[in-house]
Amino acid sequence: MTVDNDVDAGRPEAIRAVPVRHPGRWLGGAVILVLLAMFVHFLLTSKALEWSEQWKFLFSDAVLKGVRNTVWLTLAAMAGGIVLGIVLALMRLSANPLLSGAAWLYLWFFRGTPLYTQLLIWGAVGTLFPTVGIGIPFGPEFETWKTQELVNAALAASLGLILNEAAYMAEIVRAGILSVDEGQQEAASALGMSRMQTMRRIVLPQAMRVIVPPTGNESISMLKNTSLVAAVPYSELTFTAQTIYASTYKIIPMLVMACLWYLLISSVMMIGQYYLERHYSKGTSRGAEARQRVRFRGGGGGQ
Repeated sequence: MTVDNDVDAGRPEAIRAVPVRHPGRWLGGAVILVLLAMFVHFLLTSKALEWSEQWKFLFSDAVLKGVRNTVWLTLAAMAGGIVLGIVLALMRLSANPLLSGAAWLYLWFFRGTPLYTQLLIWGAVGTLFPTVGIGIPFGPEFETWKTQELVNAALAASLGLILNEAAYMAEIVRAGILSVDEGQQEAASALGMSRMQTMRRIVLPQAMRVIVPPTGNESISMLKNTSLVAAVPYSELTFTAQTIYASTYKIIPMLVMACLWYLLISSVMMIGQYYLERHYSKGTSRGAEARQRVRFRGGGGGQ
């Protein structure tokens, strides 16, 4: 008995694990819940929102036309901006100083001036260039047209957005190209592939995983930037809402209605961006995605 008591006395006590308390998390969560409840109460009780007035115009012909114009402007601006941005990115990376310098000058101007100001200029382009024509530079013209008749509001708005977006897409594409290891380009050159073949078959497919995420963000930003074409002016969603409340004097309800449409369209675009990013990240971030899923399922495991 004495031996057993001596052995028990020499053993360490059992460890009693005490869970770590996080009072700050509970306090932050409570504050968020209170703010959320206040926001929901505001949405349900505020007379300024006038939900019935919004519902009356939500699917009206004028608003649906504004939504269609907003969507097609976004698509046109991004399609044109991506194509022109790729060309500008290749020019920036060119060994020819004239091509590289011209691309830099383009980016300097369109990134250095506000989009709204550029759209104002496009709205008054007929004053800047009264006529446009085809002919010999600094010589006779074979055919001329009045600029104001040739460039309508839709064309002016789309051109303004495309030229501005191309400057930003050029930098995104250039960053994606530079992210590809130079050794792959050297290997392709050793196999007899031309510079354009290497760019099209080797570099750009790999650069897409870097290009796609910021391009998705640019697309969502472009959706919102279409509201600036009121400077042209062109009838998109925000301009339509302004036209309606100019006659009904229901300013807040119409602007909230426009926000709801923007939120709906941008949500659809975010879903598309998610699946597009997942497609181009195959084989590169699979481990990170798996760890993220485990972390979510495990309740946010610690470090």
